Amino acid sequence: MSVDNETVRKVAFLARLKVEPEKLEETKIEFNNILEWVEKLGEVNTDNVEPLVSALTLRQDNITAGQMSEQILKNAPAQEFGYFVVPKVVE
Repeated sequence: MSVDNETVRKVAFLARLKVEPEKLEETKIEFNNILEWVEKLGEVNTDNVEPLVSALTLRQDNITAGQMSEQILKNAPAQEFGYFVVPKVVE
């Protein structure tokens, strides 16, 4: 599969990428290199490979301490009704 300049413009627009006209040819080459690499991945034999659900090993989520809100709020510069008071960030 290969892309042309018009496809590069369309993909750049959809991805909200600003591609300068003088960089269009270079971007097209990069897109084609990426597509070529993806096609090579499709050729890899994965018949005997188990699907990977997660790369992380999960651990038990054990609660070791709780009910410490009063101790934690002692460090707060401002608190109200048992919560941290922070500056308003949305108007």
